[in-house]
Amino acid sequence: MPQMMPLNWFLLYSFFTLMLIIINMMNFYISFNKSSTKLKHKILMMKKIIWKW
Repeated sequence: MPQMMPLNWFLLYSFFTLMLIIINMMNFYISFNKSSTKLKHKILMMKKIIWKW
């Protein structure tokens, strides 16, 4: 059993990451459907943040 623990942790972590990505994509899709102006604003904000880096 102890040998399987790292694999289980890795699977759990990958699953959690996948779920987060799906949720983000869903939120992005919903916001895109609601209004394109908000999306444009978000993109501009993201660009500003990237430029700050």
